[in-house]
Parts: sequence; structure tokens; C-alpha cells
Amino acid sequence: MNDKLMTTKELAEYLGVACSTLIQYRKDGTGPIYIKLGHLVRYKKMDVDIWVEEKKTTILS
Repeated sequence: MNDKLMTTKELAEYLGVACSTLIQYRKDGTGPIYIKLGHLVRYKKMDVDIWVEEKKTTILS
């Protein structure tokens, strides 16, 4: 299985958000699971996709 590790910048582009948003998510503990490699932060695409799926909502009228 090829699960690419993405940088914060790559993930921001993938999700269409600012890098600062992802940094805030990390501080708040509300973002996708990430990996710390020394001072580097990386995200597995699979973990991000799961996090996105968990964010789905249904609007009830």
C-alpha cells in the first residue's frame, strides 16, 4: 500500500485551506491525525480522508 506522507502545505492545498488553519487544528486537537518526525509534521492521506469522512453532516429541516 502506498500511503504518501503529506506536508502541511501539501495538505492545505489538498483540502483547500490555509496552512495556518491546519496549524490551529493541531493546537486545538481538532484536525486529522498527524505524525511528528523530529520537528517535521506529516499527514497520511488515508488518515486525512478518514477525518474528512467523519466531518460529514446531515442538515435536518
